[in-house]
Amino acid sequence: MKKKQGPKSEKSKTRPVKRKKVVHVEQTGVANIFATFNNTIVSICDHKGNVLCWSSAGKIGFKGTKKGTAYAAQQCADQVARSAQSMGVRKVEIRIKGPGPGREAAIRTLQTVGLTITSIKDATPLPHNGCRPPRRRRI
Repeated sequence: MKKKQGPKSEKSKTRPVKRKKVVHVEQTGVANIFATFNNTIVSICDHKGNVLCWSSAGKIGFKGTKKGTAYAAQQCADQVARSAQSMGVRKVEIRIKGPGPGREAAIRTLQTVGLTITSIKDATPLPHNGCRPPRRRRI
């Protein structure tokens, strides 16, 4: 007697094994650091603007006010630099945006991991007397 083959047969349970693609890119890239008071986002792109790898303090696991610390930015930059090195990136230009405390910590970490820094550019947006700014913070 033949066994009845329904939708839950042995063949439907096995899936093909997905293999990670090893991406090799140019040796130079652009590291964008967006440091606010609440979070730090680090991404590494190629010169066309395609993002190769990125990380943020929240993605790593920091929550609340700890996302805005320099240590969180350091961990974030470390993770991004290691994944970029595995793709083949060796030199980076750095573009920084924002006034947050993670600016210098992220740059220092990218350098200590082993990436060669070719240039550092501050791209923080400044108004040319456009909109009225929010009220001054009282601390």
